[in-house]
Amino acid sequence: MEIFVEFGNELWHIMQELSPWLLLGLLLAGVLHVILPGGFIHRHLGGSRFGNVFKAVAVGVPMPLCSCGVIPTALGLKKDGASNGAATGFLISTPQTGVDSILVSATFLGWPFAVFKVVSALVSGLIGGLLVNSWAPNHSTIHSPSPSNAPLNNKSKPSWGEIINFGIVKLLKDIYRWLIVGIIIAALIGTFIDQDKLKSIPLTQGLTGMIIMLLISLPMYVCATASVPLAASLVTAGMSPGSALVFLMAGPTTNVATMGAIYRGFGKKVLAIYLATVIIMSISLGMVFDGLLTNIPAATKHMHALPSWLNAAAALLLAALLITYAASDLYQRLRPKKTPPPCCTTESPSLPPIPSSPSPCCRHKAAPTTCCGNDQG
Repeated sequence: MEIFVEFGNELWHIMQELSPWLLLGLLLAGVLHVILPGGFIHRHLGGSRFGNVFKAVAVGVPMPLCSCGVIPTALGLKKDGASNGAATGFLISTPQTGVDSILVSATFLGWPFAVFKVVSALVSGLIGGLLVNSWAPNHSTIHSPSPSNAPLNNKSKPSWGEIINFGIVKLLKDIYRWLIVGIIIAALIGTFIDQDKLKSIPLTQGLTGMIIMLLISLPMYVCATASVPLAASLVTAGMSPGSALVFLMAGPTTNVATMGAIYRGFGKKVLAIYLATVIIMSISLGMVFDGLLTNIPAATKHMHALPSWLNAAAALLLAALLITYAASDLYQRLRPKKTPPPCCTTESPSLPPIPSSPSPCCRHKAAPTTCCGNDQG
């Protein structure tokens, strides 16, 4: 029984530290979404110059897109005229961070870690994009309106309803499963692995520890925000901050689905450069980070002193949202599926039912029929 109490306390502690900054980050993401005019991103990312790759990376860093959401966005950029390099830089930098992830990383791992993580996303995305432009440039141009001349569709004055709908509803729904998994695993690590325990295991330290984290994270889907508590718990247990950086760089940018989508959308050469960039840059920057900053505050040493009532209120709100989304998904899966009525029926028992067909769906003229709810003769 004591172990369950300890696990519950650890879970509640993580929720209190995570919730205020996650919710704030989601709201900021909603603000970004509603204030940027339609066509803004595509307008500024066309062409293969250094500046276009830099713009793609700089725009991608604060955007709250995970690896699943960034793929269709990057393919859309390519279709609208962005270079392979700009799209690849966007693909590498965007999943690693975002306004929500930055705040959560600062909460659990400290501002030095959060800032270095942002710089790492910028550098790795820029290098990957420039390498693609050099070694795998676009071979054909898709004829579409020039991004630099594409009109900007100014949005109406943003409302709190739009901001909350995008940030708290849409984005949180997209990541809530992995958020729950990450919080539970982080609480389990905090409960069963003593602080600094992993320091006594040589394989978990230095380069070998980073390689282990890389091999774990490459095929998995890891959300940049939801995985931060897990990374912080590993640091508290004794893993180096550099290994946590490797996990938070490689995990969100690579998984089996993402690699398959890049191969289909950009080709094997771009995929090879993409993977090489993520692997080499995550290990290199992890080693640099361990060399520069080794005393990083982790899950038990947070830098943000918020009122306890605010932490508790935010934790209860986030828990309510997670339970609501999980219950809704479970209901959708378990509820009996209704069999839709056939498109065409006949009033005459001597005539067979008329199969569904393009409008007009009823072509039987021997008896009155009802087609898709409309009476026809």
